[in-house]
Amino acid sequence: MSNSKDIANSLKDLNEVEETLNRIQAHKGVQGIVIVNHEGSVVKSTLDNIQTQQYSTLITQLTEKAQNVVRDIDPEDNLTFLRLRSKKHEIMVADTKGYKLIVIQNPHEQEY
Repeated sequence: MSNSKDIANSLKDLNEVEETLNRIQAHKGVQGIVIVNHEGSVVKSTLDNIQTQQYSTLITQLTEKAQNVVRDIDPEDNLTFLRLRSKKHEIMVADTKGYKLIVIQNPHEQEY
């Protein structure tokens, strides 16, 4: 009985994740989404393979360095969100529940 309940809960969680990703992707200016697990493996991406690998690797390295800075300032604190903006892109990283949600968007196409 508990196995079928666990499967039902997993499917519900998966549906919620898909709905959230679709909602994010629908925002004006969003160019891609990458989800990386705590081991650095890509779980889901809307980008091509080369871009997915590039963003997942480099953003994981950046968030690890940022986490170290946060811990150096306050050893009991954690990095939960990182936002990086350049002339061409804005990259937002949410780090929760063992996953990193990376959203890449064009800052000139955002809705206000």
